[in-house]
Amino acid sequence: MEVSELLSAHLDLLVEGALPGPVLDLACGDGYNGVLLAERGLHVICCDISREALERAGELAGRRGIAISLWEMDLERPGTNPLREDFYGAILVFRYLHRPLFPCIRKGLRPGGLLVYETFTVEQAAFGRPRNPDHLLHPGGLQQAFADWEILHSFEGLKENPLRAVAQLVCRKPAPG
Repeated sequence: MEVSELLSAHLDLLVEGALPGPVLDLACGDGYNGVLLAERGLHVICCDISREALERAGELAGRRGIAISLWEMDLERPGTNPLREDFYGAILVFRYLHRPLFPCIRKGLRPGGLLVYETFTVEQAAFGRPRNPDHLLHPGGLQQAFADWEILHSFEGLKENPLRAVAQLVCRKPAPG
């Protein structure tokens, strides 16, 4: 895996301003996105259910001479909010969808915090995995979940290399009042 094109395109939002808390890389896999931000001086927490994936993320960070926090967590346990509330300065989510986490993400970000999200849409089934409808977003799903936030970037459609159907959202949680 590589660093997300979406993250690279919006990197300045995360590194040029002072985020109001650590960056949480949800379902981080091998940790490339979180490690990129840690290389730029941000405190990053890489979270995944897979101990092996977290070990690879930690090894990547070690090879690059930086530190990240590793958090092994099942994000899909019913009836729980696994995220600390009003804590994170940014949350990254790539190639992962668990709709019950939307309210947790909303509560977890501090005011002024950023959400950078890219996941597959229902059209992805025509191109390959994932095909499970539970892991595919319906049109407008991300925008609807965060419609009251400041939308900085929104895209739904096809991306190349590899061909895939995705929804992207970069938004900022508003300050209260």
